[in-house]
Amino acid sequence: MYARIKKSGSRSYLQLVEGHRDAEGKVRQRVVATLGRVDQLQDGKLDALIAGLQRAAGHTPGQEAEPQFLAALGFGHVYALHELWSSLGLDEALARALRSSRRQFDAAALVRAMVFNRLSEPSSKLGVLRWLQTVSLPEAPQAATHDQLLRAMDALMDRLEVVEAAVAAQLRPLLDRSLSIVFYDLTTVRIHGEGTTRGDLRAFGMNKDTGGIARQFVLGVIQTAGGLPIAHQVHAGNVAEVATLLPAIEQAVARYRIEQVVLVADRGLLSLDNLEAVEALKTPAGQPLQYILAVPARRYSEFAEIVAAMDFGTAGLAEAHWRGRRLVVAHDDARAAQHTARRRTDIERIEAEGERMARRLDDAEAGKALRGRRSNDRRAYLRFSELVKDAGLSRIVKADLAAERFSFSRDETALDAAQRLDGKLLLVTNTDLAPDEVLARYKALADIERGFRVLKSDIEIAPVHHRLPERIRAHALICFLALVLHRVMRQRLRAAGVDQTPTAVLKILATIQRHQVRLGRDTLAGINAPSAQQLELFEALGTKAPPKH
Repeated sequence: MYARIKKSGSRSYLQLVEGHRDAEGKVRQRVVATLGRVDQLQDGKLDALIAGLQRAAGHTPGQEAEPQFLAALGFGHVYALHELWSSLGLDEALARALRSSRRQFDAAALVRAMVFNRLSEPSSKLGVLRWLQTVSLPEAPQAATHDQLLRAMDALMDRLEVVEAAVAAQLRPLLDRSLSIVFYDLTTVRIHGEGTTRGDLRAFGMNKDTGGIARQFVLGVIQTAGGLPIAHQVHAGNVAEVATLLPAIEQAVARYRIEQVVLVADRGLLSLDNLEAVEALKTPAGQPLQYILAVPARRYSEFAEIVAAMDFGTAGLAEAHWRGRRLVVAHDDARAAQHTARRRTDIERIEAEGERMARRLDDAEAGKALRGRRSNDRRAYLRFSELVKDAGLSRIVKADLAAERFSFSRDETALDAAQRLDGKLLLVTNTDLAPDEVLARYKALADIERGFRVLKSDIEIAPVHHRLPERIRAHALICFLALVLHRVMRQRLRAAGVDQTPTAVLKILATIQRHQVRLGRDTLAGINAPSAQQLELFEALGTKAPPKH
């Protein structure tokens, strides 16, 4: 029912009209009442009519309804993430990969929610449910439960090959297939839980964060020279680094159909057997795999003679051959001075402790009363050798284990050889890149280490509380997808000249909120107007500004 003004000649009448359907189902209108001529409903007569209608509706005439503010939900940051996610094609790709008629919930929407949560407010799966109540997520999953989140993770693993292929299909256009420099590195991720399960990934190993033994799993990431993560692998926490390299590279080369690959990897992956296996790999185009690998510090002594014969000139770069491969060596005077000074300090400290031990043994033999546990030559040898080993000076400071009395010596030849290697970076490569480009490519590997820091700080991949191996892998995949979004954001912000981290940008955009207000019987919704800075950030991210409603 509604009011209308009906004109008849020169006069206008106020009528109440009701819509209805006739016997044939057609919409018709009928006049319920004619309230009078409009020109005669002046001088307060119309106000009296309105007051009567308000009383009939249960409202107090003359009193405006008080607005009730129902909610203010975070919107700007999740809107930007959703636009970015969609523009990369990840939304459609995951929807196709996880489509199933047997599930009564949208698994792709739940995965998207968990990825956005990692970038906004990293939480446990129960925490994700609480977080969803505080944001206005575009295309939000309906009435999600904890069980559904876990089942969405299981769906990821059930369709892992399809999911990873779908993600690769969306990232592939971002790669330079003619020459791709890829970086590979590993990190360790702490994990909680006791007991064991079949195929358990949780194993005790040397943790890179704590420097001690911890229960963990190992995460390997492959990244392009532009800083885009393109693949990851999850391994048991006690796996050897070398064993992870070949499977990861083989998978990435095949999945992205890269024509030529230059692998850049850090220390710990270099062994003659491993190099031969790397060199045996071929790209889909039949090209051999190229690499730039750093020599582990523990093997530097093998290169002492080669390095001693090099002339570094003013550029601090030299090149030689090692076992049929190129050896590129970079020298830094300042770093060399630091290494030399630190080593001499360590040597002086250890030798001073050795002399103290020797005096104590002499005093014990002379019958002097000593405080503390009585020592002997054998115990002194063991203690001294432990100090030398911890300082990494076993080649230079040596205890004479064959002597009857505790004694030690310094090998000046070994010390000179070590000092000649101070400030040196040794790189083995089979590329034809110039030495300065080889060095630049290796130094870019530091960027992937920053990616690991993002995983552990902003995205908070650790600690992990899942027990089942497939759930651990699903958690790692969700965090990897979050890292992809983070890196794409960083690339776009840098290209636009914005000196803000993705995390800082999301916090700024989070102040755009969706508000709900109840006014009488009506509920109104809208967002607060973005500031000029926020509009600039949306533009820098390559996403449109959010609509007002």
